[in-house]
Formats: sequence, C-alpha cells, structure tokens
Amino acid sequence: MTDPALEDPQAEIARLRAEVEALRLRAEAAEAAAEHDVLTPVLNRRGFVAAMNRTMAYCRRHDTPAVLLYLDLDGFKAVNDSLGHAAGDAALVHVAELLQANIRGSDAVGRLGGDEFGLLMLNAGLDEGRDKALRLTQALATDGFIWAGHRAELGGSFGVRAYADHDDAEVWLAEADAAMWVRKRGR
Repeated sequence: MTDPALEDPQAEIARLRAEVEALRLRAEAAEAAAEHDVLTPVLNRRGFVAAMNRTMAYCRRHDTPAVLLYLDLDGFKAVNDSLGHAAGDAALVHVAELLQANIRGSDAVGRLGGDEFGLLMLNAGLDEGRDKALRLTQALATDGFIWAGHRAELGGSFGVRAYADHDDAEVWLAEADAAMWVRKRGR
C-alpha cells in the first residue's frame, strides 16, 4: 500500500496548510473567548486588566492621561429577586450594551464580576471621567430596564480615578472601587 502523501506531495502540502490555518483560527477564537465575558458583549475581568495594562504602558510612554470608571449597579438584586435570574442576566446585557454604546473606539468596557463593570477612557482626565459617570448614571435612570412588560429601576454608583503613574492594574482598580464605595455610602 502506498502512502498518498508520497504520491502527490503538493496535495499533502495544501492539506497541511489548511490544517494549520484551521488550528490558527481555533487558537484565535479560544484566546478571544478567554478575554470576553460569557454573558455580556464586553471584556471579562482578565481582558479588562489586559486592556488596563496596555493603556498604562501607553500612558507612561506618551505621557497621556487616562481615567478609570468603576460601576456597581444599584437595584440589581431586586431585579433578580422580583423578576428572576433570566431577567438579571438580560439586565446585565442591557447595561453592558449601554456602556458600549457610550464609549469611543479607544475606550474599553469590562464586566469585572457580578454586577460590577469597568470603563477605561484613554486621552481623558478626571473631569471627563466624572462627566461620563454623570451621563451614564442619568442614562441608567432614564432607560431603566423592561422585562416581560415589567419595568425595573436600574441605577449605578461610579468610582472615578485618573491614571497617576500606576504600574499595577489591580491597585488602580482597587482605588476606583474604593471611590465607588465612598459614593455609594454617601447616598
């Protein structure tokens, strides 16, 4: 019995190239899935931290400002409790889509866990971050969330922290999270 690869080496090379390309595409898809939230159309925490690290490196190199917004949803537990977990999932998707619709191409949105989101703005300072947080707070309150004909109020508490030569994304996140809690307790 003859090996088919020996009979037509060009066909075998073409087959191997196609196999390598298929594996490359699968690896790209797996890498993208590793950094994107499984529920919402935004980055997961891992992907968001990677975006933060790239942004911090860019800011250091080009002396460019950036600002981080940390959002904790208000009223989310009530959505889950009164309308069910499917409604809660849909509310998270709704919020993620709202955030995505209100950013620039250079910005990033990530779901950091549960009902917490991060928004990273490049070429923006503290004033722009606070303004964005105010507008998003108003959009959340105005839009609300409707599930099966029932309107659920959604709000959010934002913590805003400007990039200040951070070299650790987790420290920057912790600062924005602490600012969010100060704001939430102040209400």
